[in-house]
Amino acid sequence: MTNPISDIERAEVLLVTGSNTTENHPVLSSYVKRAVTQKGAKLIVVDPREIPLTRFAAKWLRPKPGTDIAWINGFLHVILKEGLLDEAYVKARTVGLDDVKKVVEKYTPEYVEKISGIPAADLVEAARLYAGVKAASILYTMGITQHICGTDNVKSLANLAMICGNVGIQGGGVNPLRGQNNVQGACDMGGLPNVYSGYQAVNNAAVKEKMEKAWGVTGLSEKPGLTATQMIPAAHEGKLKALYIVGENPLVSDPDVTHAEASLRHLDFLVVEDIFLTETAKLAHVVLPAACFAETSGTFSNTERKVQRVRKAVDPPGLAKSDWEIVADISSRMGYPMSYPDADAIMAEIARVTPSYCGISFKRLEKDGIHWPCTGTDHPGTPCLHVDKFACGLGVFSAVEWTPPAEPVDAEYPLTLTTGRVLYQYHTGTMTMKSPGLNDRAPECFVEMAADDARALGVSDGQMVRVSSRRGGIEVRAKVSAMTPKGTVFIPFHWASAAANRLTSATALDPVCRIPEYKVCAVRIGAAV
Repeated sequence: MTNPISDIERAEVLLVTGSNTTENHPVLSSYVKRAVTQKGAKLIVVDPREIPLTRFAAKWLRPKPGTDIAWINGFLHVILKEGLLDEAYVKARTVGLDDVKKVVEKYTPEYVEKISGIPAADLVEAARLYAGVKAASILYTMGITQHICGTDNVKSLANLAMICGNVGIQGGGVNPLRGQNNVQGACDMGGLPNVYSGYQAVNNAAVKEKMEKAWGVTGLSEKPGLTATQMIPAAHEGKLKALYIVGENPLVSDPDVTHAEASLRHLDFLVVEDIFLTETAKLAHVVLPAACFAETSGTFSNTERKVQRVRKAVDPPGLAKSDWEIVADISSRMGYPMSYPDADAIMAEIARVTPSYCGISFKRLEKDGIHWPCTGTDHPGTPCLHVDKFACGLGVFSAVEWTPPAEPVDAEYPLTLTTGRVLYQYHTGTMTMKSPGLNDRAPECFVEMAADDARALGVSDGQMVRVSSRRGGIEVRAKVSAMTPKGTVFIPFHWASAAANRLTSATALDPVCRIPEYKVCAVRIGAAV
């Protein structure tokens, strides 16, 4: 997030898109609801489904799945045509708007309506609402990113924020809400194939030299590694022989689960490190039992870039160890000794080699967290990014054309599937499905569909049906609901017994970040076998 969570309540307008916030981020959603009900903010929700947050919205736009760039370009078209942009901000702090102007010229409200289904008048009204205040905040999640054009979707939102001067101000920003508790921290620490900690590129010679000196080694590779979506097909082809999976359950969460399982079975050696015996762990040659958050010490970096202490409360069971202890032990046995006495020592090393974390220590985190970048031991941290200037100097507009989804509907597969989460289960259910209370509230998978589609297919509410795609099929219970528009169906991905990701595609990927297009694929619905 460019802005802290507290800024949500300082926004005059909130634009929430691709995020079922109340179910996926229930705590953070309370800030959104308070901003509307107590602080007078206006809420724009852009989502194909009638998510609970629409009840608080001044405007709800209901686009067809996979048409985000079109409606965002439509916003830009209206803002430019009506002179609603912040010209002083754009002139002083950005470059590249002329190229964007050329692209969005054709994205008239009427043209956008043909692509997205959003009525032209509603698009104009929403664009005016967003551009008509001094501080507007954009909140988004994987409904924006999990597309073949996910990177361009995010660039488009950045265009929208910059053209109205909403980056680097209180109550503004472009704010992705992270899907898991420390996914921000994992990325910050180099959990990506092309960077070290703090997003320092592996192919940067100066960074490589610094890391070699810090670790007392030579010959660190300058070649980026594989993304997760590249590893699985490489395993299937026999190019990848071994895989070490930590805290991930790809046999439920990866696209095209059938292919993912076959790929993992092709490995010569599979290691899984987790707190429970997941579906993936059951395939492993070796399972390493890890400690959970309450059984270890360290830090989490949350969705607003705030680094916070995690303190051990209880001892881990049996032979379970902290993740860092397991990694250090393996490294030492493989010939590179890692003799950290505790997590505090690791934090000290992080500060030495990571510019954005260099002022952070356990001692400073004793009472409260610190937002990175924190560039010195007396630096207070940076709750809001880009206040005076962008990290790269000037903000760069990106001219982006709408790209249709990889797999359109057709006569054989006439419905669009989109996937997501429900309030009472979390991710692949590794933890939540061990709770009887949560299982009582959300006991099984379902397919949510519009009444018109149900009637056309002869499906009644509560009936078991088979949902099929070009990758496979699952049997789930039908849930006839007004939440989902005609032509679109929704399936939550939590349940291994009816994994929605048996239907999604592993080959439809964003070309930049390699994320799969979880949010759009073509399916059909028939009788259960």
